[in-house]
Amino acid sequence: MKTAVFAGSFDPFTYAHQNIVERGLSLFDKIVIAVGVNSTKKGLMSFEDRVKAISDLFQSNERVEVTQFSGLTIDFCKEIGAKYLLRGLRNTADFEFENAIAQNNLILASEIETYFLMAKSGLAHISSTIVRDILLHKGDVSALVPKEVMKYIED
Repeated sequence: MKTAVFAGSFDPFTYAHQNIVERGLSLFDKIVIAVGVNSTKKGLMSFEDRVKAISDLFQSNERVEVTQFSGLTIDFCKEIGAKYLLRGLRNTADFEFENAIAQNNLILASEIETYFLMAKSGLAHISSTIVRDILLHKGDVSALVPKEVMKYIED
């Protein structure tokens, strides 16, 4: 079984994230969405709510699993037997950053490959950081965030 890990803070999970997962399912048998826990960061959503919201979004797809992890993503991959990392790219800046991580991951675990998917046209402008900023200023993010996730933001 080809299992990929799609890791991130997902604070919050956006339509762009959802699109990467849905398109990734054509490449992998299973995608584990891994919410990285960094206890030093205060986020918009609790880690538990992030997992619940993303789980709600993909509840009807048995090929998607949502969980939390801490530490190195590559170690989490080894722990669950995943041989692939799935990453989304919006622009060249993302590529530079993600490429550096992928190259170092290959040094740490040469058996785990990173696959990059470019953001779908019309979604490349969406980032969790921008969504948080809009929310901070009481703006409407319903066009950027799935309704399953919005329920946890609005509470």
